[in-house]
Amino acid sequence: MKEFLVVDGYNIIFAWPEFEKHRDNDLEYARHKLVSVLANYHPLSGQKIFVVFDAHQVKHSTERVEKIEGVEVIYTQQGETADTFIESLVGRLFDEGTVYVATSDWAEQGIIFGRGAYRITPGELREQINRLKHDSEKHYTQRSPSEGYLENRLVVGVRSELERIRRKKK
Repeated sequence: MKEFLVVDGYNIIFAWPEFEKHRDNDLEYARHKLVSVLANYHPLSGQKIFVVFDAHQVKHSTERVEKIEGVEVIYTQQGETADTFIESLVGRLFDEGTVYVATSDWAEQGIIFGRGAYRITPGELREQINRLKHDSEKHYTQRSPSEGYLENRLVVGVRSELERIRRKKK
């Protein structure tokens, strides 16, 4: 069964301490950085990830969807909040698999629970991302480069026979 992660973008940006210095003067950078973090998390988690940003107060904005390194980035249209879009998205995804929504918005949580989704707090999402990143780095740094070679994974008898054939041809 598929797993989906729906992220309330600005909610996460305003909750995570690493975005604190960018909240007031450079939201574009903060959005880009969040998408980058989620793009790195995507292949480790195996989840299909959506990040939703409010554009409801931007005049004449239309809904815009971009796919960036496996993450679907959605900007809502004028008059539509991220919460409204997320509620609709959760309703569409529910039949396809398990849906997790990363938000700290209490009103949003009540609605997504009612639609059958699970809530992840911004802190829990941050912990999951950091844990998977750490586990991945640990896994790849513990292995020696030669561990990935095919010859090191062959049964001893097969390896010896292939070596004999290789030497015979010379």
